[in-house]
Amino acid sequence: MPGHAIQRLVRQSPRKMRLVIDLIRGRNVTEAYAILKFNKKHAAKQISKTLRSAVANAEQKATKENERFDVDELFVTKAIVNMGQPLKRIHAAAQGRATPIRKRTSHVEIHVDSKEKA
Repeated sequence: MPGHAIQRLVRQSPRKMRLVIDLIRGRNVTEAYAILKFNKKHAAKQISKTLRSAVANAEQKATKENERFDVDELFVTKAIVNMGQPLKRIHAAAQGRATPIRKRTSHVEIHVDSKEKA
């Protein structure tokens, strides 16, 4: 049973998040949980929350349609990180000037599906 989840405006740059999301793309869900649990990057915690939500959404969809559901059969079919809207701040610079600071945000999107459909 397919399921997906999107987490928007995660307060971390997409470049750093993509390093972690590349580790779980195409993997089994239980294997992805283990990778994220033992990864020491801060992005792993946010991606883990999104993955849990995608699995829960797939489970809800399966119970709604009275279909069989097994978490061990799920794998990550699509996992992407897009850039969100940056938070614009200014930093005081020399001689009364101000330099811009862009605090970047991310949108995390994870799709899971069972193996027999692929």
